[in-house]
Amino acid sequence: MQTPKKTEVDVLIIGGGPIGIASALQAKAKNLSYVVIEKGPLVNSLYHYPTNMTFFSTSDKLEIGGIPFISNNPKPTKSEALEYYRRIATSNNLKINLFEKVEKVEKTQNDFQVKSSKQTYSAKNVVVATGFYDIPNYMNVPGEDLPKVYHYYNDPHYFACQNVVVVGASNSSVDAALEIYRKGGNVTMIVRGKTIGERVKYWVKPDIENRIAEGNIQAFFNTKITKITENEVEIIDENGNKSILQNDFVLALTGYRPNFEFLEKMGVQLSSDGRKIPQYNDETMETNIEGIYLAGVICGGTETHKWFIENSRIHAHLIMDAISKK
Repeated sequence: MQTPKKTEVDVLIIGGGPIGIASALQAKAKNLSYVVIEKGPLVNSLYHYPTNMTFFSTSDKLEIGGIPFISNNPKPTKSEALEYYRRIATSNNLKINLFEKVEKVEKTQNDFQVKSSKQTYSAKNVVVATGFYDIPNYMNVPGEDLPKVYHYYNDPHYFACQNVVVVGASNSSVDAALEIYRKGGNVTMIVRGKTIGERVKYWVKPDIENRIAEGNIQAFFNTKITKITENEVEIIDENGNKSILQNDFVLALTGYRPNFEFLEKMGVQLSSDGRKIPQYNDETMETNIEGIYLAGVICGGTETHKWFIENSRIHAHLIMDAISKK
């Protein structure tokens, strides 16, 4: 049997999110052959955001490729964003292979051999735009693997009339707590810090603080979970005082992190200060491995709040400009 011919491209883009799509648009504009490999559906991370999510950024800040993003309100919804990025991909006939996972990237003398779950590619350059939403920050407590524990949140109706513990005080935690409360859930927030997070959306922060103040949502600050059982949650405060809460579900919305192991296997160097910031050139986005580039939130290491769609769109331009000059 004849061996199938490998797909050969100038640029292979790993990740079909907004920044991956922006990179594809720029590669096409520079007449570079390219392909985008996405392990899930188009804009996979956005697809898995909560159903009722509203972006912090205005729609114009989420635009890519100079294509207008028109939304009903200044701050678009998840469904509007999905529609916007899908239309860009389809109307521009972008080469995006969905539900295909990149398993290995190896540098050879002349190019990169990229093995996916479906085939092998030869690429002169690789762009990693994989985001950070795939790996949760686990609490590492007994019972965290129980079916009632979720690290992702979708729709509040599922938790109606239930005792729900929400862990964290970020945007995702606050949104979930408010939505579930308004669908009839009995919500308790467990927060490691002393207050609701400072980066919570400014129009939401007073809402959650008022619901806590009036007692409709109970909140334990300077507290963490120590154990989860089928019907209860054990917590401990900063003074060592333990409490037991009756519980049906736990939403451990404690944040997410990039796939650092994937970067390290490719040879990308990460900072040793705990932040795991990858090494790259600010002007070209090229890493310490010649021909491997980073785009989007993955550039921030564990500091996933530093890069967003609106301030990392420029990465696509920087990368394709650098590659086209080679």
